[in-house]
Amino acid sequence: MSKLSRHAAIRDAITSHPVQNHDELRRLLFKRGHRVTQATLSRDLHELGLVKTSEGYQFPNSEDESNASWLPSVERLIHEFVYEVKTAQNMVVVKTSAGSAQPVAAALDAEGWPEVVGTVGGDDTIFVVTSSNKDAEKLQSRIKELIT
Repeated sequence: MSKLSRHAAIRDAITSHPVQNHDELRRLLFKRGHRVTQATLSRDLHELGLVKTSEGYQFPNSEDESNASWLPSVERLIHEFVYEVKTAQNMVVVKTSAGSAQPVAAALDAEGWPEVVGTVGGDDTIFVVTSSNKDAEKLQSRIKELIT
């Protein structure tokens, strides 16, 4: 599983309910398919900027997953993880490396591009709904430019 996928799982875990310590977080990640060492988990918590409080791990200044500031830029995510994009009428199908679809989908949603009505991200595939076939073609072109 990718680092971005693991980070997304950590964010989801700590925003779902209070997580008091590393061991509890490791168990939650394991249930979600992420096997991590103590050292990796410590690095991840540092990279995500999480702080330990009396209520458990939290984002500073009461951030949560609804705040898109934790996402890398959509340009970076597309360039690093997307390898194919196709249109299917008013939908765009985006293929990513394994475990990367959800962070890329979240970044596409957060970007606010007018062509994007919404996304559904699986493990390695994203379905992007647009308002029209023309918007789908425009979005496909935009994404293809960022891949190269």
